[in-house]
Amino acid sequence: MDVLLLSRLQFAFTIAFHYIYPPLSIGLGVCLVIMEGLWLKTGNNLYHQLARFWTRIFALTFAIGVATGIVMEFEFGTNWATYSRYVGDVFGSALAAEGIFAFFLESGFLAILLFGWDKVGRKLHYFATWMVCLGAHFSAVWIVVANSWQQTPAGYMIEETPNGPRAVITDFWAMVFNPSSMDRLSHVLCGAWQAGAFLVISVSAYYLLRKKHEAFAKASMRVGLAVALVAACLQLVTGHASALGVIENQPAKMAAFEGHYETGELDIHVLGWVDEESETVTSLSVPRFISRLMLGDHKEVKGLNDFAPEDLPRVNSNFQLYHLMIAIGSGLLLLAAVGSVLCWRGRLFHQRWLLWIMVFSVLGPQIANQAGWFCAEMGRQPWIVYGLLRTSEGLSAVVKAEAVLTSLLLFAFIYLLLFAVFVYVLNDKIKHGPDEADLQPTGRLADHGRAHA
Repeated sequence: MDVLLLSRLQFAFTIAFHYIYPPLSIGLGVCLVIMEGLWLKTGNNLYHQLARFWTRIFALTFAIGVATGIVMEFEFGTNWATYSRYVGDVFGSALAAEGIFAFFLESGFLAILLFGWDKVGRKLHYFATWMVCLGAHFSAVWIVVANSWQQTPAGYMIEETPNGPRAVITDFWAMVFNPSSMDRLSHVLCGAWQAGAFLVISVSAYYLLRKKHEAFAKASMRVGLAVALVAACLQLVTGHASALGVIENQPAKMAAFEGHYETGELDIHVLGWVDEESETVTSLSVPRFISRLMLGDHKEVKGLNDFAPEDLPRVNSNFQLYHLMIAIGSGLLLLAAVGSVLCWRGRLFHQRWLLWIMVFSVLGPQIANQAGWFCAEMGRQPWIVYGLLRTSEGLSAVVKAEAVLTSLLLFAFIYLLLFAVFVYVLNDKIKHGPDEADLQPTGRLADHGRAHA
């Protein structure tokens, strides 16, 4: 088999599996801040029970996320040595910042969050919760900044070295605030908030259907729906801004997303199929006046036929992934809105059909997040650094296809074992449910809670 294809498959598999967990950690971190804040504000120990239970789930996602993320950094050196030399100055800065400002912050306060409930004061513990939450967000910041630089390079110069050209940072902040980084960061964070919120919603709906831990489930559902609704609404705004940025900075990618072959007004499709041989799209599209309203000054978009064939991504696969992401995002917004209205009116907890949908809604953000990342990366092809370095040029010269295939199979086996462990432990914690003892906390936090109440 081709070493390029195998190397891409290996990295795609490892990063896709890893990306299940960081969004959950980020979203659950937001929920924990809200839950513990409600407990401290109201003195209602039901919120203490919520915070303790979801902290345990957070710890599980954090541990698996760390374990699955280590492999990717080694792959840069083993499979993609030429790429690593080319972007080392850029990625080294971003990943070093991620380690210093994100991982150390998050892991440093994690022990207090997990084990400090009865050992530190309420303000210190709540501060630790905030720091863990912010650390998870900072991690996303630097990873997205590094990836966005690949999409829209800025703040650099190309330096010739004995080992070939390499990108060198000339303006650190121009690199950080490259043309796509903030749009993509806001879009990624909204997706992460939804991932955590819909996990909370899913487990709460499960308890309500089973008529177990009902007071806990109702309170947990309200927090989850609030975060999900806010995140879903913001996702519309950030997604639209990100799409406009792609039109401006990566027109070939957006042309592939919408199967747009001829330069002119961009049709916005709801669903469809692209025949790449005949260069036609069979689809259901939004009315032209709506697309004109949405695109504003970007009415005329370059078509795929204006680019060299060797510079084009695959069209139909990008088209399907892009529209899958949008369809799921729209469905999650509708579910969060309907759920919030019914919850506010006191009717949600008796709608068993809707609760069943909510149980499985946890899959929605995961599929949408994966689809979004895949179309972002596949739409950049054939460039590993857009317009500068082709993916085929970033490979290690000495790695053989047999070695990549062997390691891919081993990674797949180990990751499947990790996933089985994750599902088993998560299922065990959900079946066990919240501890009733958490309704009456002891120690320093209890004293502070009673005084506050």
